[in-house]
Amino acid sequence: MSVHVVTGAGPVGSTVALQLAEAGEQVRLLTRSGSGPVHPLIERRKVDVSQPGALTEAFDGAVAVHHCIHGSAYAARVWRAELPKAELAVLEAAGPVGAVVVFPESLYSYGPVDGPMTEATPRNASAGKLGVRTELLAQREASATPTVSVAASDFYGPLVRNAHAGERMVPTVLAGKTMRVLGSPDQPHAFTYVPDLAKAMITAAARGDLWNSFLHAPTAPAVTQRRLVELTAQTAGVSVPKVSSIPPWVLRASGVVSREMRELAETSYMFTAPFVLDSSASEQRLGLAPTPISDGLGATVAWWREQQHAAAA
Repeated sequence: MSVHVVTGAGPVGSTVALQLAEAGEQVRLLTRSGSGPVHPLIERRKVDVSQPGALTEAFDGAVAVHHCIHGSAYAARVWRAELPKAELAVLEAAGPVGAVVVFPESLYSYGPVDGPMTEATPRNASAGKLGVRTELLAQREASATPTVSVAASDFYGPLVRNAHAGERMVPTVLAGKTMRVLGSPDQPHAFTYVPDLAKAMITAAARGDLWNSFLHAPTAPAVTQRRLVELTAQTAGVSVPKVSSIPPWVLRASGVVSREMRELAETSYMFTAPFVLDSSASEQRLGLAPTPISDGLGATVAWWREQQHAAAA
């Protein structure tokens, strides 16, 4: 039986691992702590994927590597110190065993744009965290190991916590509290359902004709943040809460004393103007369509309620 390696057990890595296992594939899940979802076909191993010597045995027999780790902090200096080194180690270990490496990617390398982002939009952002993502794409392109990068917008869905549409939004809406969104509540913004991203990554790994390409994860049409809050409340059967905004200048001012606020301010442009992802070309290449947002929110709300019930038990 072939082996699919997944690095990282965040929402993307865990969803990829579960989708593969539920399809009957053998999964080797690598994390520093040995954490991750429990399934008979998922073997969890304690491995630091930034250390080349640890990967030879871990990648043995692998047909694909889904590289889903994050930086240890949301900061450009941390990303630049950690991510290129880890990706290079993975690429150099995957090549000799003939495995393709698939990456979940952000939209950061596009930088601020006018109009919808397509696969043909230049990816040449150069500053801060945006520039790190551009550098990572260049490193993948230069590698002899086949790669696929599947770009997604802000996440929502089961397992998603640390995201604008994660723990900041869903529990707030369920509790009926005022939802304070970043930037404008009335500009269209794309949100990608994580199971759709995972399915696209798995599909691309299995298709040699899609290797060495940059794809967009199937993503439903953009909605405003206000509309996302309304849809979440309607899905949950609760009253729609009030929506207010956190202006970008507040983040910039707070950034004088808070590194975290400075890092958020760097990408606040995504929420002050239309931020629209066009995934139609990649959907056609992949043979996939995005989950309707009403269905995705149904699964999301159900998952959050399960977490709340488990915490209260």
